[in-house]
Amino acid sequence: MVVQQYRDGGGARAVRALAVAGVIAVTAGCLGGDGGSGASDGSGRRSVAADRPLDLLGQAADVLVEAGGAETRTSMETAAGGTRVTIRAQGAYDFRRQLGRLKVVLPEDAAGADGHRPITELLAPGALYMKNRGAGVPDDKWVRIDTTTLKDGNLLTGGVTDPMAAAELLRGAADVTYAGKSELAGVTVHHYRGVADLGRAARAASPQSRGALSAAAKGFSKDAVPFDAYLDEDGRLRKVRHRFTFSSEGPEVSVVSTLLLYGFGLPVTVTLPDEDAIYTGEIRQG
Repeated sequence: MVVQQYRDGGGARAVRALAVAGVIAVTAGCLGGDGGSGASDGSGRRSVAADRPLDLLGQAADVLVEAGGAETRTSMETAAGGTRVTIRAQGAYDFRRQLGRLKVVLPEDAAGADGHRPITELLAPGALYMKNRGAGVPDDKWVRIDTTTLKDGNLLTGGVTDPMAAAELLRGAADVTYAGKSELAGVTVHHYRGVADLGRAARAASPQSRGALSAAAKGFSKDAVPFDAYLDEDGRLRKVRHRFTFSSEGPEVSVVSTLLLYGFGLPVTVTLPDEDAIYTGEIRQG
């Protein structure tokens, strides 16, 4: 279980544990202020910077639901004791159904000398499905994890922060400041910086996300999660970076999870595996 490994120390081993155990072996029984300024853009549409940052961030998940599907890229960088590894993923997510499909690529140094095939992950409310996910699992089988039982609520376990969970975390935002306007992939965005409280976010989250976030609020050693969020003129979340920090007996472990969203309106088709496609046997740690 990822969070427990952080608390128990282990330095560089904890980093490798996230990259390998977090996405390969976790199923083996573990786991205010106003700030902004602005006005109408001349089209009758109100610029997002004119609103209260707390309101904007609190509504970010709802705006994504209205937008429907989107393409996504993610990265999760873990650092401890001078060792740093990054897990990357790319795919698509349907915010209305809270379903997603991503290809997760482990860093070469964590995959071992022989390398490792990309892991396919399906995200669903309360569940994470993984294929090509470790030793002993047949190629045609999926591993299913109940994310409400994970100590981190799958904010870190799969090597990918669920896009809906990342947006729902902003419902717990506090101490928000407006950091200005910039451009991201040719789109004007407004940058907000603040700290999210896991407990507050879980209480305000949608019913589908509440169980996993409530588990994270209980399992993390720190409720405060600093973030940087970038919203476009329509209030859609284009980028968010969360910084998780764990204290342990060894070096402090920090995890920076970044989510990019683009291609809004994309039709997203996700078919969850049938029960007979779910692997229920022993998962080897190799």
